[in-house]
Amino acid sequence: MAHGLVRKESVETEMHKSEDKTFVYTKKRGYDVTRYPHLNKGLAFSLQERLQLGIHGLLPPCFFSQEVQLLQVLKNYEIKKDDLDRYVFLMGIQDRNEKLFYRVLTSDIDRFMPIIYTPTVGLACQQYGLTFRRPRGLFITIHDRGHISTLLQSWPEKDIRAVCVTDGERILGLGDLGCYGMGIPVGKLALYTACGGVPPQQCLPVMLDVGTDNEGLLKDPLYIGLRHKRVRGQAYDDLLDEFTKAVSERYGMDCLIQFEDFANVNAFRLLSKYRNKYCTFNDDIQGTAAVAVAGLLAALRITKSKMCDHTILFQGAGEAAMGIADLIAMAMQKEGLAKEACLKKIWMVDSKGLIVKGRDHLTHEKEPFAHEHPQMNKLEEAVLDLKPTAIIGVAAVPGAFSEQIIRHMASFNKHPIIFALSNPTSKAECTAEQCYTLTEGRGIFASGSPFDPVTLPDGRTFHPGQGNNAYIFPGVGLGVTACHARHVTDEIFLTAAEALAHLVTEKDLAEGRLYPPLNTIREVSITLAVKVIECAYNQKLATLLPEPADKEALVRSLTYSTDYDEFVVDSYPWPENSMSVQSCKL
Repeated sequence: MAHGLVRKESVETEMHKSEDKTFVYTKKRGYDVTRYPHLNKGLAFSLQERLQLGIHGLLPPCFFSQEVQLLQVLKNYEIKKDDLDRYVFLMGIQDRNEKLFYRVLTSDIDRFMPIIYTPTVGLACQQYGLTFRRPRGLFITIHDRGHISTLLQSWPEKDIRAVCVTDGERILGLGDLGCYGMGIPVGKLALYTACGGVPPQQCLPVMLDVGTDNEGLLKDPLYIGLRHKRVRGQAYDDLLDEFTKAVSERYGMDCLIQFEDFANVNAFRLLSKYRNKYCTFNDDIQGTAAVAVAGLLAALRITKSKMCDHTILFQGAGEAAMGIADLIAMAMQKEGLAKEACLKKIWMVDSKGLIVKGRDHLTHEKEPFAHEHPQMNKLEEAVLDLKPTAIIGVAAVPGAFSEQIIRHMASFNKHPIIFALSNPTSKAECTAEQCYTLTEGRGIFASGSPFDPVTLPDGRTFHPGQGNNAYIFPGVGLGVTACHARHVTDEIFLTAAEALAHLVTEKDLAEGRLYPPLNTIREVSITLAVKVIECAYNQKLATLLPEPADKEALVRSLTYSTDYDEFVVDSYPWPENSMSVQSCKL
């Protein structure tokens, strides 16, 4: 049987696929195999593999299938004392046995996503120095300027399709965590694979360490990052320029660069600077926007209205708010409303109060949402005056949606839309229980972090929708990398939002869900990826030619499988140039 070459893992490993199995030809032997997470199968190595790979005797004599290994992991997981211990335990599996790690995650994504990502990843970042075991990703510092291309060559994988990068200045709602922010790109890319099926070997987490302004970290003897204040200005910009250029030169102009958790002062300008030069997007601006707009589009099926019928009030005016507002305006324009009229339906409250014309120190991003109106200092004042149909919290101000505000929303809306999107859970503007209870079950709720189901006194049970970016960025990333798109436009994110909203069933809506169940997220991501690819070809952004007729088949052929590969060693005739291998018969 012939086995076609799938990809070159390294000069020592080739992967070939038949109809139902993946075969790995490797030069690695002995102890190295058991310490290499991409290849290690633990006790699932067969006797023949153990003999061929020179690991017979390095493992106990028993043989465990992956299913038995999964049960073993779950049993160990259950005895961990808290979520941080569970996070460290799971990351340890990722370090040892990559296939098993993703098998665990996909076995119950509802259960494990809150551990490997929000809300536990926030705590893990705060404790990153204590939990750090072995490097996962690249740490590039401000002092590495002039040598970034050399640092990229240190990374063992050559076929990188997606890079997730942070400078650690605005981690979730926790602020400046400096080098400890590395937990975010590591977690994001784990979801690329678990939720979107992007092969983990094609993903690279990067921390750009330019220092930190967090005094607590600078004084902490266990802090693992640079011990000086953040470098800003031209030196910072030079680092970003060199980094983006080096990534594109090494991995191709179609390598996706996802910016994550940069402070507002940098997020907008870096997106504007690079979006038409490289294949890049900012998840906090555009990914958050898409998942929020998807929730609003789903809510419209409950309110029986159009997007342009609504008045939206934001608590917060940072990158998330701006991204959501811009995409809402785009959705309203698509319904036929003029852009200026769209903007007038969107209001924002920041730390200084309602954003209105004539207010001092308005940033360029806030100006389109500054309307003629008397100044108001408090969110509750704005709610009473503007009578919005939807309030969206993205400022990480816990409890910002007070009992009185929720009651006001319920008093002038049959179905008030209340989105408490700040992460982690401790930063949420209100809880699901508060929303459903205070609105007598009429509220339409979504949150950034998970909340338990809520049962009202009348017996109705609501399952709050979690507006997690994981519904968007894995599918977008899968689609963009599959068709080798050169840029990622706002139209792509609106397309993804519409596709996600379309997947919400009437049963989901009746249960209070504005998003599909998390246990369907792999299929959700595949659906989104197909729509993204269609959009990319329509916009002439895709460089994969000829255009594939069956885009779903293309996407499915590229997705990662957690099934263990079979190893072939002695029978493989290694040529001098392993890239010349096109097929091999067994």
